[in-house]
Amino acid sequence: MNLFREDPNLAFILKQYLDGELYAWAEQELNEFGERCGTDIDRRAAHTDREGQPRLIKYDKFGDDISEVWVNEGYRQTIAETYNRGIVGYVHKEIPELGRKGGYMYSYAQGYLLSQAEPGFYCPVTLTMATAYLLDQYAEEGVKQKFLPHVVSTGETELFEGATFLTERQGGSDVGANEVKALLNGERYKLYGEKYFASNAGMCGVAMVLARREGAPEGTKGLSLFAVPWRKEDGSVNGLQLRRLKDKLGVRAVPSGEVVFEGADAYLVGDPTKGFYYMMEALNLSRVCNAIASIGIMQRAFLEAKKYAYKRNAFGKRLADFPMVKETLADMAVKQEVEASAIFSIIPLFERVMLKKEQMSTDDVAMNRLLIALLKMETAEQAIHFAHEAIEMHGGNGYIEDFVTPRLLRDAQVLTVWEGTANILGLEVLRLIHKYNVHHAFTKRMREEMKALPEQWRNQKAVIEQGIRQLEGAVAILARESNDIQTFHCKRVARLMTKIYESVIALKDAVIGGERKQIIADIYLRNAWEGKEVDLEMLQVRYFDVLMNEGVQVGT
Repeated sequence: MNLFREDPNLAFILKQYLDGELYAWAEQELNEFGERCGTDIDRRAAHTDREGQPRLIKYDKFGDDISEVWVNEGYRQTIAETYNRGIVGYVHKEIPELGRKGGYMYSYAQGYLLSQAEPGFYCPVTLTMATAYLLDQYAEEGVKQKFLPHVVSTGETELFEGATFLTERQGGSDVGANEVKALLNGERYKLYGEKYFASNAGMCGVAMVLARREGAPEGTKGLSLFAVPWRKEDGSVNGLQLRRLKDKLGVRAVPSGEVVFEGADAYLVGDPTKGFYYMMEALNLSRVCNAIASIGIMQRAFLEAKKYAYKRNAFGKRLADFPMVKETLADMAVKQEVEASAIFSIIPLFERVMLKKEQMSTDDVAMNRLLIALLKMETAEQAIHFAHEAIEMHGGNGYIEDFVTPRLLRDAQVLTVWEGTANILGLEVLRLIHKYNVHHAFTKRMREEMKALPEQWRNQKAVIEQGIRQLEGAVAILARESNDIQTFHCKRVARLMTKIYESVIALKDAVIGGERKQIIADIYLRNAWEGKEVDLEMLQVRYFDVLMNEGVQVGT
């Protein structure tokens, strides 16, 4: 498959956000990358998952601890092929053919295609994106010049993949409990302690690490950010060891391990009192990547289910000829397209907040955090649901590792955990309501968006308005209740906000996308707000061929 040409919705989305020159260049690049993702990168991903998983080479032949990670040759080819196309580099430097940057929109379009074939490898890409951002935004010039050209390499110099090491054994999500120490040694620091879940360990050229300097206060306010090279300039390991690699359920392409610092050279990045703040900015970047990976898995699961249903015969008919199968596939198409549009719709605000923080209003900053939290939660859970639906469509074959469907489910499961579980994200929404009254900015924006929509959608807008009033009432009631009651309901509030936001996105797409997008909006809102006790209209069946985009492809 060419994953770009299989997905006209991606082109529909990108045309809304990229100008003509950048879109023309991106379309050709994504067409080529989509073909690679649907063929060689996909085959390499299957090999890595089944037979070629990363392995720790702990000692050399002399018994010295070298803490190296072996990866198969196909995986290394995917590394070079992906980074050389600028998935990280063209966020921070100019595209040679255009003399301008590609930005996050283009990068996330690449990540979306990559995640359909190898969501495990998109984790190291994400970490490298976060590392590049932190170095570019906050490192002093000497540190930036030492590492950034390698982190954003597109083949002209040695590539340094990145990593962000936060998690410690005693802390987990409670980062304020971190204990790794940073001791000043001349102009540099030495790090001591361990990170318990360090993804891309052994593969990264430089890791961004939170550590506590001598005399720093407890909690997150005492954490500083450091750039830590994996190796010294002579090639030896930089005062650290990789204790072991984690035996994970899925995303086996990314080596996640336990890293012990034993006097590793480290370079302070930015204001030493703002390390946690910097890392939380990188966390928001990673959460968007997480959502991109989720909608990528959703799209691949839908494609696999669709193609199998068209090919498989049962009881004298194709699976795709049965009404209940048509409903499943149509609902998958509808939800995936709306969810993808929703994710890409937040990237312009995300990019402005990340790159122009001082110029952004408090409402914009809070809204950025809110929308990222909402959609990260929703897309991660939907990725699991879609993988399950694809397995069920295949029946027994869907449970067999010869098919991609088991890997999709295994890889999807981590997305609910990485960068914040649903509970953590629900608490984030509650904090934003308490600190910034973000619900007021949210409801105001949703009403403004609906006001701009044509009158023909008045019935659908009335449904959403009812949801907004329900949200306002729920927040008002909870404001008078105890913290226990508020935290008990915070995920429900978050899910209601998500349903409102995606409903508005569906209507906006319907205005510019023609009849098919109008059908999608109608089905989405019915599914989201009305339930399906008795549905005699069966829009999913009536418009099935239209929703399946039969005969429609994009690209040349």
